[in-house]
Amino acid sequence: MKKTNRYIVYIFGIMAMLCLILGLIRSLNSEEIRKGGLKGKTESELDIPDEYQQEGSQGTVPNENIRVLLMTSGYGDILHDSVSLAADSGLIICRGDQEEEWTGGILTLTQDDERFAEGKITVKPLNEGEEIRVESIERGCGIPAYAGVIEIWSGEEGMVMINELPLEQYLCKVVPSEMPSSYEMEALKAQAVCARSYACRQMGDYAYPQYEAHVNDSTEFQVYNNSYTADSAFQAVMETAGQVVRYQGNIATTYYYSTSCGRTTDMEAWGSAPNERNAYLKCIEVCGDEGDYEKDLPWYRWQAEISAETLAALIGDYANQNLGALENVEVTRRGPGDVALELTATGTEGTVTVETENKIRTALGGTGYTITKNDGSVVDSQKLLPSAFFTITKQDETYVIEGGGYGHGIGMSQNGANEMAKNGKTYREILELFYQNVTIE
Repeated sequence: MKKTNRYIVYIFGIMAMLCLILGLIRSLNSEEIRKGGLKGKTESELDIPDEYQQEGSQGTVPNENIRVLLMTSGYGDILHDSVSLAADSGLIICRGDQEEEWTGGILTLTQDDERFAEGKITVKPLNEGEEIRVESIERGCGIPAYAGVIEIWSGEEGMVMINELPLEQYLCKVVPSEMPSSYEMEALKAQAVCARSYACRQMGDYAYPQYEAHVNDSTEFQVYNNSYTADSAFQAVMETAGQVVRYQGNIATTYYYSTSCGRTTDMEAWGSAPNERNAYLKCIEVCGDEGDYEKDLPWYRWQAEISAETLAALIGDYANQNLGALENVEVTRRGPGDVALELTATGTEGTVTVETENKIRTALGGTGYTITKNDGSVVDSQKLLPSAFFTITKQDETYVIEGGGYGHGIGMSQNGANEMAKNGKTYREILELFYQNVTIE
């Protein structure tokens, strides 16, 4: 063999070895991300996986699998007494290195099932691409069905169910659960990008590390598979596939809520000081040339009249303190957008101070009064006051709360997005209003 040919062989051999080494490194990094290996890093170092960082001009998000913990009916608990699964074609039950085909209809598992002797059980449909019905729980759409696989863990107190599936398939059932599928397409697209961005941030770590689950399927994260799938929601997800909201190159945590009062607030409402990392969440005006976009919607404005006795009981129960006869309730500190940040209630037996929007809404929420909405309809009070954008005044022995909006007020108003879409705004314009100085990539 000539020297020149030997050199060529050596060069190709070296290149092959380099490719192998790079492949092994990439594989190890992917495994670290999948197992939550980035958990120990501080926020200033890195709070999302490297693969979700901006890379060049493309900055797309891979269709990784997300692991969703499925809660019981009514989202009351993570532990199930029994699990019943079915698929039209049948099921494949995987345990350890064994596989068992199940074609006997509904498969019901209890925590003492002998199949758990080798650890967790993974169930998939016999025909690939089919969905698995979880017959033992109910959602708003009835008996829910899930793409991907269902994983069941058994313990002394009950069983835990995990649904693992590709991110984009997950989003197809998040979007119609979080926003009515009848909404304008540009609003649905904005919702899809928000939901994807939020999910990607959550996929940086496990909310339930013991089960390697990123999120659950409730409002604690994003509601998943509570409503029927819809062509419009599917279209919104597909037409924005891979797109996320980025701020300073990183995927932003895209908080959203139902309805604004004509303005939003920032992270101070939750007790976090505004800083460089969350500066995309600002107080902004949700309005156009003809005024506030949501001015004609039911929750844009609302009013509640609460007797002093009822209000004293609600605040006292929240604080676990007897206020006695209520003498005064006032907002003693406000934040951007005029959101209530501190509420002080004074009674003959003591004083209670409540801080941050969620705690204030909880303290003033509960049963015992009604709320009149912008359209004149009347509803019973709920667990939370509709929002923390309110004033409170005393009239004889009654306290009148006049407020606006529904939800925490940080990030995107979903109804505001829909009204903007009706006014010809694109999903990018919607997102760039609610999240300041961001890019959609």
